[in-house]
Amino acid sequence: QVQLVESGGGLVQTGGSLRLSCTASGRTFSSYAMGWFRQAPGKEREFVAAISWNIGSTYYSDSVKGRFTVSRDNAKNTVYLQMNSLKPEDTAVYYCAARQMSSGYSNTYNFQYRYKTWGQGTQVTVSS
Repeated sequence: QVQLVESGGGLVQTGGSLRLSCTASGRTFSSYAMGWFRQAPGKEREFVAAISWNIGSTYYSDSVKGRFTVSRDNAKNTVYLQMNSLKPEDTAVYYCAARQMSSGYSNTYNFQYRYKTWGQGTQVTVSS
């Protein structure tokens, strides 16, 4: 079982950048697909980005495509979310999550229920 710890959140002005990190414990990190999700106050948690276990595939929500980049370093058991051109509407608690790869991953990468392990979240606040 993998455990996840996010870091890197904070307060940034509109147009600024942040890089979130999610470090996993456990020897099988490289076999998991990883996702980033976020939850803004008063809203449901939503998908942000995902990356397959072998870094072969990345996926993004339309709202962050072109501004955010997901990557991973399996040697460091860490997945990253580079966030550029931040907007006030990006303000949320950001969560990383892990799931087993499956044959249907390319169609289910944004399905929250498929992610069985979640971090505690890190706050990102973008001021206008």
